[in-house]
Amino acid sequence: MQINRACQGLPRPRDHHPAAGRRHLPEVHRRPPEVRRHRGFRRERPTRRPPGGWRVLWSGGWLVAAGWAAAFPLLSALGPHRSWGLIAAAGYLGAAVAVLVLPPRWARGGAAAVALAGAVVVPLLVLVTAAQGQSEVTVIERSGDLLLRHGTPYLAEPRTVAEVTPYLPGMALFGLPRALVGADSLPARLLGDPRVWCAAVFLACLPAAVAGSRRHSGRSWRHSGRSQRRSTPTWRRSALVPVVALVASPLVALPLCVSGVDLPMTGLCCLALALAGRARPFGAGLALALACALKWTAWPAVAVTAALLAATAGRRSAVRATVTAVGGAAALALPSALRSPGALLEQVFAFPTGRGGLPTPASSPLPGRLLADLGTAGWCAASALLLLAGLAVAASLVRHPPRGAVAAADRLALGLALAFLLAPAGRFGYLALPVLLVLLARLRSAVDPPAAGAVDPGRAAAVFAVPTAPSAAVAAGRRFTGAAPAARVRPGPTAAPAPSSSLLAHRTEVVPAP
Repeated sequence: MQINRACQGLPRPRDHHPAAGRRHLPEVHRRPPEVRRHRGFRRERPTRRPPGGWRVLWSGGWLVAAGWAAAFPLLSALGPHRSWGLIAAAGYLGAAVAVLVLPPRWARGGAAAVALAGAVVVPLLVLVTAAQGQSEVTVIERSGDLLLRHGTPYLAEPRTVAEVTPYLPGMALFGLPRALVGADSLPARLLGDPRVWCAAVFLACLPAAVAGSRRHSGRSWRHSGRSQRRSTPTWRRSALVPVVALVASPLVALPLCVSGVDLPMTGLCCLALALAGRARPFGAGLALALACALKWTAWPAVAVTAALLAATAGRRSAVRATVTAVGGAAALALPSALRSPGALLEQVFAFPTGRGGLPTPASSPLPGRLLADLGTAGWCAASALLLLAGLAVAASLVRHPPRGAVAAADRLALGLALAFLLAPAGRFGYLALPVLLVLLARLRSAVDPPAAGAVDPGRAAAVFAVPTAPSAAVAAGRRFTGAAPAARVRPGPTAAPAPSSSLLAHRTEVVPAP
């Protein structure tokens, strides 16, 4: 009764509808869509999907993967591929069943775990213990033994294709465990296999490459200076499911189990782009140095990373990352290159392009290969097209540089896809690398969004860029700060805003009240 009597003198609202009291408020009171998307504000309710629709999509995806794996025992002539296909098909079928029968909370994660065990863990253990793998595994093991004994991973005069080492000296590091532990026992086979260490490097790069970024300033964007530009990776548990699903997919599971040579370079390139997107030039340069010391196909990532840093963090950061990448790669490759420069040029550059003394096995009917089969003129035409494609991608980096890790990964994937298509020698399997780069970059959307109440000052300034009346700005200050301002406010210039606790401080200037 006392509360009702106390409230009798208060004005009653016109209508109980939530929007009835907002129609007469100034424009600045309404939260625009750009700001409403942050966690600190109320979100609009999403449209309701049909119950169980996601189960059908996930189950259908795993069934497609099962069909892809089941085709290898029927169509492939390689023993490791047939063995992987038989085991992985059963694992994908189990994942398709698990996503239908498990509770909704555990269906996605349980299906991804079943697929990971059936398509990666079990086939890898079977192939490693049986000493089955592609020729790349034997090449890496031999190069590691040669590096340990003679200081160079290249044979002076290779007689067969199996004796050629078409990789840079850094790849021989994955063969050192076999040269050190041997292959006499089961633990030695597991620890010495290069595929295990290639997979370890790839998986170690995923958390930092896929994780999002959160500002050091915490829950507020009001701080200025270096702490606002630096960021750290963040994770949440829901981000683990898409990452596990991608690793268990045939795109990663097959090369991981049968060869694994491209996975370390891919993980390091994604890590470099992610670090460049967070304005960390030194870390990006170190990751690029390791990738460029493995295979020469990682060198285009240096240009893409430099363009990304120049557009987002400044030219000085781009130069720092480039110098770190080139210097680190040279420090890793030069000792072996100086001991056998002729063998390196012959096996790493001439042999993959079809101009070496031995024919390359990369003979898939891609456009560049079809042109090269026409003779010397065709090989020159394919090389010219490859050079023009590289110049076009380089020009796009100068005129329209990428401004994010996703855009940079797309540009790098485009350049690599054109290089693999127009190269005088290539394989269809090489095209999996650009696809994997695109998918890994887009897994960043599974990480934590900005913290509750965090609003980007640049976005807030763009939202409140419309000049408002002094009374509206005063009301806005009272609404967002919780305290009535003690000064008269008028619209002011937008250049060089002073930091303030109010969102409107970036568009207003305070004049002392008379």
